[in-house]
Amino acid sequence: MRRGGAQALAPEVLLLQRDAQAERQASERVAQAALRYTPRVVLADAGTLLMDVGASLRLFGGPRALLALVLADVRGLGLHVRGAMAPTARGAGLLACHDAVPARRRALRATTLHRLLDALPATLLAEARPHADWLAGAGCDTLGALRRLPRAALQRRSGPALVQALDAAYGKQAEVHRGYVPPDHFFQRIDLVERLEHVEAVLAMAARLVAALCAWLGARRRAVSTLTLALEHERGRHARAPSVLPLALAEPAWRDAHLLGPLREHLARWHLPAPVTALSLATQALADAPDASATLFPEPGATPAQHRRLLDLLAARLGRERVRAPAACSDHRPEAANAWASALDAPPAPACGPFQERPFWLLPVPRPLAMQGDKPALDTPLRLLRGPERIESGWWDAAAARDYFVAEDERHVRYWIYRERDACQARWFLHGLFG
Repeated sequence: MRRGGAQALAPEVLLLQRDAQAERQASERVAQAALRYTPRVVLADAGTLLMDVGASLRLFGGPRALLALVLADVRGLGLHVRGAMAPTARGAGLLACHDAVPARRRALRATTLHRLLDALPATLLAEARPHADWLAGAGCDTLGALRRLPRAALQRRSGPALVQALDAAYGKQAEVHRGYVPPDHFFQRIDLVERLEHVEAVLAMAARLVAALCAWLGARRRAVSTLTLALEHERGRHARAPSVLPLALAEPAWRDAHLLGPLREHLARWHLPAPVTALSLATQALADAPDASATLFPEPGATPAQHRRLLDLLAARLGRERVRAPAACSDHRPEAANAWASALDAPPAPACGPFQERPFWLLPVPRPLAMQGDKPALDTPLRLLRGPERIESGWWDAAAARDYFVAEDERHVRYWIYRERDACQARWFLHGLFG
């Protein structure tokens, strides 16, 4: 209807400007979500999506279960959808366009499809709309009545397109469609109707972008390791620069749960400088998605991928600089051979080696030992078991020239001690304790 006619019949109606670009983007989001279930997806006209799921039925538990999964994914993107199933693509599209109960939009056999299509209005077929007045005058209000007309006369009055479309819907003619190809890079933006002032509301909207991203990753068989969430604020006179939240993952992810966890922790520690008017999500670094299962009998316990996802979650909650792991350094001196490094960065250079036996606990400062006779003592004289292991290094920093020994006291407690080499009167020191 025209704008004036609609307002005359319903003055309280809410009129919105149609956004063709937003509709196209929504259709692409649905197509990317559908690619999880079949590679044969087609974007048809009038907001219709066609899927050939013949090879996917057994994997997803049958046609009804598969349809429910697809509809749930599309509704998770914040879109309203009406689903139908039929042996032909054109027939399924016509059933989905008709506002009927769900049971009358599902047909698994050709006979059921013919019965349901016969009851549909003839104008649901796009090729029949230019001839709507003539068909109404001839009493052809339904597809069933249109199908019963003489084919030669129908083709002569309307052209071959209508007859071919009717045959395709009823399965009497093969259909040819151009499949949907997802883009090489992901970028999606949501313009908000209302300003968001709380992190929880921002996270709810960001979850829609993450769902779309995961659908795109599933279609491309890819995983993301670095992505950016941009929050746009006021424009015009009170304009503010967008707030950018980079998210770097130790383990590439392609599922909602693996992305929403770190994102939720980042946003929980973030203070919004201004209300949010739009959100956008973009990928920077991608990787190939690994196989879902690499072994027939997986090992129990946490896998390396689960361990790295735990590090991502801890880094998002505590800060990247606070998640550290012990790392060996290329230095022979015991006090310089170990350090703390970021647990999410690349591993440090390997340590010098091979090393001999090392104690479990290293004293932060070596403790001088007394002498009893010609033996070092710690309350009681120590008996030397192994050694010496000579370490002489650090001339560029703090030179160390020592002979290390493994010693034992009367209670059979073992210690790691050393004797100086560069002093006139060599002293003994306790440097470590064995477990």
